[in-house]
Amino acid sequence: MRDLIERVFAEAFDSPLLREMHDGTVVDLPSGRIAMTTDSYVVKPLFFPGGGIGTLAVNGTVNDLAMCGAKPLYLTVGFILEEGLEIEVLQRIAQSMKEAAIAAGVSIITGDTKVVDKGKGDGIYINTAGVGIVPENVKISPRRVKAGGVVILSGDIGRHGIAVISAREGLNFETTIQSDCAPLAAPVAALIEKGIEIHCLRDLTRGGLATALVEIAESAKIGMEIVEANIPVLEEVSAACEIMGFDPLYIANEGRFIGFVPEEEAEKTVEILQQYPVSQDAVIIGKVVEDGDNMVRMKTLYGSSRIIDMLSGEQLPRIC
Repeated sequence: MRDLIERVFAEAFDSPLLREMHDGTVVDLPSGRIAMTTDSYVVKPLFFPGGGIGTLAVNGTVNDLAMCGAKPLYLTVGFILEEGLEIEVLQRIAQSMKEAAIAAGVSIITGDTKVVDKGKGDGIYINTAGVGIVPENVKISPRRVKAGGVVILSGDIGRHGIAVISAREGLNFETTIQSDCAPLAAPVAALIEKGIEIHCLRDLTRGGLATALVEIAESAKIGMEIVEANIPVLEEVSAACEIMGFDPLYIANEGRFIGFVPEEEAEKTVEILQQYPVSQDAVIIGKVVEDGDNMVRMKTLYGSSRIIDMLSGEQLPRIC
């Protein structure tokens, strides 16, 4: 095990903090409030167009911190390895995590590795935890969402889930659909620096856009009116969903989020987001309204009204 750690993880995540090789890592944190998060990743297959379990683990954790308004600083990582996993596969995953951490501006500073019997681990599972610093006076919470606010979507939806399921099932489309897996901290930090009054942020992972909207409506005890024509979905993603019977509103994304801001700051928010590649297609998709039933209603492409609700199950399992 020590040989494995030195050959793979210590080399990939090398830093002065990690070189201590102690039971934990001691760090100096800037003053202010701390945001913490933890997540686990069991995606299948391990690699897919646009990413893999390693990039997913780093970006997913970074994005959870960003949705709290935090500047991500440090990550921890735990690997559950199945006996027989090829060392080349593990090295590829570790290298992808190194590159993703550099791109996101974070350091992986401590971790753990365990091995389970062959046939008991599906290759590899990854658990992460992240720590970030929340700037003073930043308070982002579903409970701050109120009527009169505007809902902003950072970009097109559905690509991650379709990329994973296509790789899993060996489906070939005319155009390879790439996952949107990417860190979101930079555009969020820009909104904070520009003084945007952010009420709430939510990344659109498991359950997709629809689930995020419903969860926030229920938490804030408000309603929403969404315009379907304003929701960007790539033509190839829409076609793939139609073929497989999926609704892109419920498909997970790993580089997209929704933001709730006052109406008077909506246009400025979109302009700021559009300066970053990961959110260059940001758009206003609806508004927050008073609603005693806390419902999310969507004006469809046909002009009718559709109630958006949560699915009773998971539309696409094992995609994160």
